[in-house]
Amino acid sequence: MRSTSNPVFRNLTPQQGGYAGFGGPGAGQFPNQQYGQQPPQYPGYGQQPYQPAVPTTRPMTIDDVVTKTGITLGVVTLGAIISYAVTSANNSLAVLFVLVGGLGGFALAMIASFGRKQNNPAIVLSYAALEGLFLGALSFMFTNVKFGGVGGSGLIAQAVLATFGVFIGMLVVYKTGAIRVTPRLTRMIVGAMIGVLVLMLGNLVAAFFTPGGFGLRDGGTFSIIFSLVVIGVAAFSFLLDFDAADQMIRAQVPEKAAWGVAFGLTVTLVWLYIEILRLLSYFQNR
Repeated sequence: MRSTSNPVFRNLTPQQGGYAGFGGPGAGQFPNQQYGQQPPQYPGYGQQPYQPAVPTTRPMTIDDVVTKTGITLGVVTLGAIISYAVTSANNSLAVLFVLVGGLGGFALAMIASFGRKQNNPAIVLSYAALEGLFLGALSFMFTNVKFGGVGGSGLIAQAVLATFGVFIGMLVVYKTGAIRVTPRLTRMIVGAMIGVLVLMLGNLVAAFFTPGGFGLRDGGTFSIIFSLVVIGVAAFSFLLDFDAADQMIRAQVPEKAAWGVAFGLTVTLVWLYIEILRLLSYFQNR
């Protein structure tokens, strides 16, 4: 399996040779059984041969991925709608929701990614709820003039449509093979992602000492170019995520791994939405 830019997918280890725990002795064969010998019999039951246990899980399918991703995004959407409605009624809660949702979501993302808990539906759905809380309040702040926003909830609808448009577009590109995921492309995208993250962190640190930092987020021409680059990197990272999910399906990993796939795709979608919303706000402010 090729590596991916998303740490969530890198931790989803495929099971080779079937289900975990079933790759040792052959079906119906004991570890110490020699060639040509009969397996042990159950005494008193008509000498019936030993029957191996039936696996309690099944391989992951594309239907599992679609279903789990739909559920996760549904929780994000519901949480965002509730958060936006509450902050609209009480503006003072916006900052609190952004901090709680953002920091809580980040903490769960770290636990899921590096603690190998990404297949846990409770963690995935809790992350989705926190991200919904974060996105709803952040979207309100972007569009409410009291928080320095540009006004108009239509900006949110444009960002949502653009986000899913990019997602669907990259899925079509992947499925048609217009852009093939090669080791070279993987290295380029991962390198670009690292570079973008370093610039973001550097700009954040510089902003404490110089107004506007490096000028990556001040709404100027350079900010627009930077946002376009970030959106491009996020879009191309979908190709690596789709390829990783496809390889896991072919490797017949357990179906619970679909929660991890849904988690990884949600992380990228949230990142893409925020960057598109930011870019649109630049144009609205001009």
